[in-house]
Amino acid sequence: MEENELLKKRLEKIQLLKDDGIPLYPNAFRYKDTAAALLTRFEKQDNEILSGLEEIFTVAGRLMAVRNFGKAAFIKVHDRTGDIQGYVNYVIIGGSGFKLFQHLDIGDIIAVSGRVFRTKTEELTIEVTDLQLLSKAIRPLPEKWHGLTDVETRYRQRHLDLIANEKSREVFKKRSRIIQFVRHFMEKRDFAEVETPMMQPQAGGAMAKPFKTHHNALGRDFYLRIAPELYLKRLITAGMERVFELNRSFRNEGISTFHNPEFTMMEFYQAYATYEDLMTMTEEMFTALAERIAGSQKITYQGVEIDFIRPWRRLTVKEAIAQYCDVEPSVLEDGEKAIACARGMGIDVAEQTALGRVIMAIFDEKVEHQIIQPTFITQYPIEVSPLARRNDNDPDFTDRFELIINGKELANAFSELNDPADQRERFLMQLKQREGGDEEAHEMDEDYISVLEYGMPPTAGEGIGIDRLVMLFTDSASIRDVILFPHMRTREG
Repeated sequence: MEENELLKKRLEKIQLLKDDGIPLYPNAFRYKDTAAALLTRFEKQDNEILSGLEEIFTVAGRLMAVRNFGKAAFIKVHDRTGDIQGYVNYVIIGGSGFKLFQHLDIGDIIAVSGRVFRTKTEELTIEVTDLQLLSKAIRPLPEKWHGLTDVETRYRQRHLDLIANEKSREVFKKRSRIIQFVRHFMEKRDFAEVETPMMQPQAGGAMAKPFKTHHNALGRDFYLRIAPELYLKRLITAGMERVFELNRSFRNEGISTFHNPEFTMMEFYQAYATYEDLMTMTEEMFTALAERIAGSQKITYQGVEIDFIRPWRRLTVKEAIAQYCDVEPSVLEDGEKAIACARGMGIDVAEQTALGRVIMAIFDEKVEHQIIQPTFITQYPIEVSPLARRNDNDPDFTDRFELIINGKELANAFSELNDPADQRERFLMQLKQREGGDEEAHEMDEDYISVLEYGMPPTAGEGIGIDRLVMLFTDSASIRDVILFPHMRTREG
C-alpha cells in the first residue's frame, strides 16, 4: 500500500510537469563534469580560493537524497564516478527552477550547474544556478532509498542493487579491472585473443552435461559449448601456437554459491610447453593480480588469509589423500582396498568402480575442501582426464593439475594429448562410461581426431574460472555476487 501511494504521488507530479510544458525525457543534454573529477580537482582548495572562481560546472546523475529546509535544500547527486552535493536555494535558482525542484523525486535523473563552494562541514558543494530534469523515475527506489538488503531482490533486479549499493558497484568495477588485467597479461606474452563457436555440433572439451538447441535453417541440433578447448586446439594445430579466449561457457548442472550454468572462463593454449610451465605462469599471473588489485601478495577471503607468495605447494592427488586422510599410499594402488577405504569414509562407490574414479571420489569428498592455501594438485587419473597426456612414469595417470584455493578449484590445466590413436581410445573409454549412464562423459569426436592426425605440436592448455577468481579478489561469498545477471529459480520454485 505504501508503494502504491508513492506511485500515485509520482504520477500526480508527472501530470504537473506536463502541464508546465517540462519534457520528462529530453535527449539533447551532454554532461561536462563528473563528481570524482570535481572532488579531486578541488580537494585542497578552501572557500577563499573557490570564491574567486567564475567557472560554472555541470554534473548529471541520479538524485539520491534531499535535505529540505523549505526555501533551500541540500541534495546528493550520484554519477558513474561517485556522489557530489548540491545546494538548491529559492533566491539563487529562481521561482521556476525551484518549482521544478519541488516536483522532483528520489531516483530522478537530473543535471545541476553552478559554481562550487565548501559548506561549514567542509563538503565540496555545487551552488545550483540551473536545474534540468533528464529522466523522470516513476517507481520509487527500494528500502526507502537507504540501500537494498534483500538478497533475492538484489540478484533478480540487479539494476536496483547497483543503484542502491555502493559495494555491489565496486565489485563489478573490480571485475572489469581483473578481466582487463588478465587480457593484458596474456597479450604481453604474445598470446593472440580469438573467438570460437558458442554453438557446437558436439559438446566437448570438458566432462559436463550440455544445453541442447536446434538450428532450423540447418535442420540439426547444436549444443551450447561446455568449453572452447577442442576449437582452440585446432588453432594450435593450424600453427597459431599461442591463443587464448575469454569465453562464456554453459553447463547444465546444479546452481550453488560456486556454480552458475552460464559462466566466464579464460582458456589458453601454448605450443611447446608442458603443464609444469603453466604452473609457473599461473603463479606469476595470480601474484601479479594480487599486487594490482590488493596491493599485496596476501589477501583476506571470508576471514581467511590467502598467501600468494611463491612458490606454491604441489601435491599429487594420491599424496593429498594420504596427507589429509591419513591413508597408506599402498591402499590407493589396489582397487578393492581403495573401494573399502572409500566406503569406510562413508563414500558410496559401486563394486566395479574403476580405481581412478574411486581415488577421485575420495579426493573430491574428503580432501579438496581442506586445501586452503594455493596448491597445485597434480597427476589426475586417466578415467577423468580424457584429453590429457599420459604421464610417462605412470600411464594410468595424466600430466594434469588443478589449482585449489580455499577449498575450490580455480584453474584446470594439462599437457595436451596429441596422439590421435590414444585419443580415439580415450573417447571409446568415455563412450562406455556414457553407455553406463554417465551423461557427462565425452562423445566420440571423429572430426577432432582427424585434426590431430595432421599433427598437433606438444602443447599445454589451461582454463581459469573468471567468476571464481573475481569472488576471491572481491571477498564475495557467492558466485551470484560477481555475475551481473545470475540465473535464478522461479519464485514459486
